[in-house]
Amino acid sequence: MAEQQEQAAADAMMTRIGQVAMLLHGGDREEARGRFLDLWAEIGEDGDALHRCTLAHYMADAQDDPSDELAWDLRALSAADALTDALADTRLVEQQQSLAVRAFYPSLHLSLAVDYANLGRSEAARSHLRRARDTVGVLGDDAYGDGVRAGIGRLELRLDEEGPSGGAPEATPGQGRGPGGDSLGPPRQRP
Repeated sequence: MAEQQEQAAADAMMTRIGQVAMLLHGGDREEARGRFLDLWAEIGEDGDALHRCTLAHYMADAQDDPSDELAWDLRALSAADALTDALADTRLVEQQQSLAVRAFYPSLHLSLAVDYANLGRSEAARSHLRRARDTVGVLGDDAYGDGVRAGIGRLELRLDEEGPSGGAPEATPGQGRGPGGDSLGPPRQRP
């Protein structure tokens, strides 16, 4: 019974994160930021790694400052690593669970690559872009996977155009933009 209650609470938190993500995607970044911060306080720094990863990944998009966006994306990556470690430690790594956790990494590394590119740190951007490219094989042939792969391609073009020295142009707060104003970052998968 206690396990079922914990599962219901976990599902409720993912639902709440998803509701705030819809608010963010609807354009109310400031309100979304505030609500995400409230949820982050509720989850806690050591709370459920899936919740922390999901919330931080979305929270990065709500930031106006590229350095803040990077900090949230780094939190998301750290939480994904903690989730991977927890699955390995408890030997719960079944094929499906392992694949689901690995599917976070292409998007997380692409987000970090965009963050670093927006901060003019092209070497770090290229490093995370390689990691995104190396892990993209776990994604399905669906709209989400296609979006991540397209984001990788757009960022590769941008970095190639900038050359080895970087020199990234200023980006719109919270969004890396490519040719034609397309988002360079990955689509955020809904929880």
